[in-house]
Amino acid sequence: MEKLLVELTHEKALQLLLDLEAMSVIRIHQHEEKVASSLSSKYRGTLSREEGQDLSRHISQIRNEWSSI
Repeated sequence: MEKLLVELTHEKALQLLLDLEAMSVIRIHQHEEKVASSLSSKYRGTLSREEGQDLSRHISQIRNEWSSI
């Protein structure tokens, strides 16, 4: 059978789908939306621009110190 993802745009649509399921025309699977978010989008806005620049400079400094060892 073919699987489709359906977005309900009207409040009565769910009841229609449930009726179709009761008649064994369709089968409804609960779908939890999995959003693959990147770390940059997840934490965007948690630091100010200045704090981010300071952190970036600090990380660069630490990396340089480690590479000189």
